[in-house]
Amino acid sequence: MVLVTGLSGAGKASILRVLEDLGFETVDNPPLKVLEELVEDGEEPIAAGIDTRTRGFVPTQALVTLARLRRNPAIAVTLVYVTAEDAILLRRYTETRRRHPLAPGGSLGSRVIDGITREKELLTPLRDAADLVIDTSDLPLPSLRQMIEQRFRPEGTPSLSIQVMSFGFPRGLPREAELVFDVRFLRNPHYVPALRPQTGRDAPVAAYVEGDPDFPGFWTRLVGFIDPLLPRYVAEGKKYLTVALGCTGGKHRSVLVAERLTAHLRSAGWRADVTHRELAQGDFAHRELAGMDPAGDPGHRAAAPASGPTEMTSPQHRPGRGSGRP
Repeated sequence: MVLVTGLSGAGKASILRVLEDLGFETVDNPPLKVLEELVEDGEEPIAAGIDTRTRGFVPTQALVTLARLRRNPAIAVTLVYVTAEDAILLRRYTETRRRHPLAPGGSLGSRVIDGITREKELLTPLRDAADLVIDTSDLPLPSLRQMIEQRFRPEGTPSLSIQVMSFGFPRGLPREAELVFDVRFLRNPHYVPALRPQTGRDAPVAAYVEGDPDFPGFWTRLVGFIDPLLPRYVAEGKKYLTVALGCTGGKHRSVLVAERLTAHLRSAGWRADVTHRELAQGDFAHRELAGMDPAGDPGHRAAAPASGPTEMTSPQHRPGRGSGRP
């Protein structure tokens, strides 16, 4: 259990959000008598914010509860006290125009500073008992996040959750994607009759796509681009990343690359999951693509018929032109 207390406006809420991202079950400002029940009933680590907003808050009673929790050998309790200089707190309240919980009826000027002074005096016993005192006066939020993560991240917990997604371009880009890669340049199994009913999860499709002469170089560059980015995202405090890979139907090439990328990330120790948007929709998208002009897909170059010439038509008479299909 991590108990977070301190001065209003110093950063308690920010610390609780970081702890929540680390997997803590968080609760802000619970009644003191509830804290012990939370520990007894929960299986996840607990983070609780306690401060002067609590009804009937008495610092000495908070210390009694803390002492009782620490007597339980099964519970590791850390009390974190967050503070900041008066001028910094006053500026933050002035900028946000929020009312200080102990300000005597106002929210600006000297009334805020009066509330800060009262709260500081009231919480002195908790500051003296704290295991960790954090002064956020000159501490940027990313540095505060990094400090809390280094101190409280459960062992073995990845700091970045990665969602890898395959999709088909005709249905549009995934709105949640931060990184999007177009794999339509790879040869397309859709035009091989034996492979068309299968997906990128099937070995024959995987062998066909990975057999493209351009695939090895593409794969090396793809992971060479993504791998160095991930530690930088972590350093900036990013918690979630969605990588989307698109092809024409979202059934073959993008699925294969998404599966392979997810396996690569997991082997490197990242927490990565994969979803296939078009496969989850059934074969609707692929029925829509059945009459699409093959010339619209660069990957069609490697799927020419085994024998016999192909009749060429002028661009304005090609099948699918003007039909509204991508």
